[in-house]
Amino acid sequence: MKVANLVGTRFKERPGDCVIDSHALMVRGGYMKYVGNGIFSEFPTLRRVTKKIEEIIRQEMDAIDGQEVLFPVVLPADLWDESGRYESVGSELLRFTDRNKSRMVLGMTHEEAAVHLVRDYAQSYTKYPFMIYQIQRKFRDEARPRAGMIRVREFTMKDAYSFHTSQEDLEQYYQVCYEAYNRIFKRAGVPEVITVASDSGMMGGNLSHEYMLLTPVGEDSIVICQECDYRANMEAAENKMVNEDAGEMAELTYVETPNCKTIEEVCAFLKSDVEKSCKAVVYQKNADDKFVVAFVRGDYEINETKLRNLVGEEIHVADITEEDPLVAGYIGPCGISGEVEVYVDVTLKGIGSLVAGANKEGFHVTGLNLERDVKDVTYVDIAKVKEGSVCPCCGKKAITIKRGIEVGNIFQLGTKYTKSMNMTYVDENGQQQYPIMGCYGIGVGRLAASICEAHHDEYGPIWPISIAPWEIELCVIRADDPEAKKAGDELYEKLQRAGEDVIYDDRDVRPGAMFSDADLIGAPIRVVVSPRNLKENVVEITTRDKSVQESVPMSEALEYIRELKAKLYRQLEEA
Repeated sequence: MKVANLVGTRFKERPGDCVIDSHALMVRGGYMKYVGNGIFSEFPTLRRVTKKIEEIIRQEMDAIDGQEVLFPVVLPADLWDESGRYESVGSELLRFTDRNKSRMVLGMTHEEAAVHLVRDYAQSYTKYPFMIYQIQRKFRDEARPRAGMIRVREFTMKDAYSFHTSQEDLEQYYQVCYEAYNRIFKRAGVPEVITVASDSGMMGGNLSHEYMLLTPVGEDSIVICQECDYRANMEAAENKMVNEDAGEMAELTYVETPNCKTIEEVCAFLKSDVEKSCKAVVYQKNADDKFVVAFVRGDYEINETKLRNLVGEEIHVADITEEDPLVAGYIGPCGISGEVEVYVDVTLKGIGSLVAGANKEGFHVTGLNLERDVKDVTYVDIAKVKEGSVCPCCGKKAITIKRGIEVGNIFQLGTKYTKSMNMTYVDENGQQQYPIMGCYGIGVGRLAASICEAHHDEYGPIWPISIAPWEIELCVIRADDPEAKKAGDELYEKLQRAGEDVIYDDRDVRPGAMFSDADLIGAPIRVVVSPRNLKENVVEITTRDKSVQESVPMSEALEYIRELKAKLYRQLEEA
C-alpha cells in the first residue's frame, strides 16, 4: 500500500468539535468520518485497526471452544416480546414497522436471537455446554453520543453467549472467559485494563464484571481501594460509610425557613452542617408515576442504579405539582405521606440530630432522630461512594475514585432468557430443565478509540504493533532523487516479498509533511531512506514511541526490521 493512494485525508488542525484527544487524532488522521449523530464511517486506516482487533478476539474465542455465528441486525419484535424486553427496555431500543406492518427492532444486543438460534438444537443435556459468538454491527439509540467512537449509536460488537446445565459449570466457564478477556486486552496492547464488579442493568443476571481502561476522560466512575484488590463500578460499589460523630440528640422542632428549598440554602439559613442534614431526592415510577422518595445525608448523592434495583422497575426524576402529596423543597421522612414509597440511606444511620424537611410549605425540622421519630425506619444502600470512604472488603478508609472507559463486560445471566423464551432441555433423569446462560461482550470500535486515547502523543496515535494499521512505514525523503527513489522501491519490494505489513510513502512532499502524516498513521516501525543516509549506505530505523533510533546498513535492513518487530511483539507478551 502506498500513502499516495490511501483513501482518507490527514490534516494538521485539531477539529473544533472533538472534545477528547483520540477523537481529534482519528479525525485528523483520516480514520473516520462523521455521518450523523453517533454514527461514523471507517476509512481504510481504521478498518485495518478494527480488523486486527477482531482477529485477536476470534483467536481467543476459538481457543475456548467458541463457535462463530451471525445474527440478524433487524429482528422481529416478537422475539423481544418473548423475553419481555420489548416493553421494559427504554428508548435506546429502536423500534419500527416494516412495509407489511410488522413490528421490528434494530438489534442493540442479541440474547433473544441467541436463544432463538439454539433452542431447537439443544433439547438434550448431551448438547451442553457450548458457546456461540458473533462480531456484528449493532444500533443503540444512545441519548448522548460523545467522544467519537467512545459512545456511539451504531457500533461493532463481539458478543458471546454460553449455555450450561449447572451453575457450577457456568462459573467455571465464566472464569475461562475472564482469563481469555485478559489475554485479548494484553494482546491488543492495553494490559492496564482492570476488571471491576458492576451492575447487570437491563442484561439481568446475578454476577457481572466490566473491563475498564483507566483514563481521565472516561465516562464511568471506578471505585478502587488503595489497600486491597476491591474494585467496582460506581453503580455497584457498596457504601460502608459510618457516622463516627453521631452528635447529641435534641428535641424535634419545626422551624420556619422561608424561600429555602435546597439543602445548602437550609443549612446556611440555620447555620448547621450539611453533614447533619437529611436530603430528599424524588423520583416517579415509569409505569404508574407513583412517587419514590430517597433520603440521603446532605453531602451525598443518590446512586440511581442502586435505587432502581431496589424499586424493581424503571424510574425518572419527579415532576411535583400542587395537587401531589409532597411539598417540593420541604420533604422530610417524619410525617411524610403514606402514598409515596420511601427509602432511607445508611449515611443517615446513627446521627443524633438532623435537619430535614417538615412536609409543610416554608418549614423544616431540626433535632430529627430517625430511630426515635420515624416508625420502623429501615436503612438501605442507595448513595454514591465518596473519596476516602471505608472499603467494604478490607475495612480501611482507602477508597479512591478514578475515571474509566468500559471496553468489555461479562455477565452470568442465569435463566432470565431461557425461562422467558421457554428454552428447555431434558436432563439425564428425563426432567425438563432451563439452560443457564453467560454473556460476554467487547466493543471493537470503542476498544480501538480507547487504545488511541491511552497511547498517543500530541502528534498522533502510538499504536501497539498488534493492532497498528501497518506495522512498518517506509518513507523516502526526496523522492525526486533517482537514487533515493530506487533504493526505496527496492526495499519496499523486498519487504513485500517477505510478507511484511508495510505502507510506503514515496510522495514528493516536504519531510515535515511526510513525517506528520506518518505520526498520524502511527506505524510502530518507521524506516527512512534519504540521499544523506544513502551516502553512508544506511537507512534510519525508528519506533513511533522514539524508544529506538538506529542507522542500519541497507543490506541488513530487512533482518533488523524483522528482529525489531519480533521484539515489539515480545514486549506485548511480557507486559
